[in-house]
Amino acid sequence: MVKRSVLLLATVFLFALTAQAQKKEAERVEKSGRVMSEIFNVPDNIPQDLLDKAECVIVLPSVLKFAVGFGGSYGRGVMVCRGGNDFTGRWGAPSMIALEGGSIGFQLGGQATDFVLLVMNKRGAEGILSSKVKLGADAAAAAGPKGRTSAAATDITMRAEILSYSRARGLFAGVSLEGSTLRPDGDANRKLYGKDLKAADIVLHNAAPLPASAKELISILNRKSPKNLSAK
Repeated sequence: MVKRSVLLLATVFLFALTAQAQKKEAERVEKSGRVMSEIFNVPDNIPQDLLDKAECVIVLPSVLKFAVGFGGSYGRGVMVCRGGNDFTGRWGAPSMIALEGGSIGFQLGGQATDFVLLVMNKRGAEGILSSKVKLGADAAAAAGPKGRTSAAATDITMRAEILSYSRARGLFAGVSLEGSTLRPDGDANRKLYGKDLKAADIVLHNAAPLPASAKELISILNRKSPKNLSAK
């Protein structure tokens, strides 16, 4: 009888921990949706023509600098892509993603900062979905231009695989994240979806249903950029 009670208590405790972990990741996804909604309401936000050519969007809400090492920072968020191997479908379920790097700390200035990254081609998207990618080394990266169009963007910006933006203290701007790394967050995916799933399978192959927490984010992207207009 005692063993049964202990087993029952352990089961209840484990279930509670699992539910709490899932809730935490769901809240991160929900916050990513709010960040995108607010950024799209900024007068000079992400150029429409760049969004329409992006294969994927990464949102990292409330990234903070931590006092370990030399200006280190760590942030977690979501990566959503247009569906299918050619990224021509509608925006699909998110994969959790992690951002790490020493250079980020200098740009944050101790403030919580939201980051939005546009992944502009298939190579960049597949690299991030499969392994750790160092921006500026494994993938060409640049600060993203602002405004209604990217007509004034430099050649460097136009050649970049990843364009990055930041929002802190209400200010939205392009920001360089070279030297930092992006990687799939397998632990967070397991907590969100309740099982082990590869990032590429979630994003490209419909391995998981769209969680309720992602509905705002996906709805915004499908409304703002329903079709991939990049040259294939």
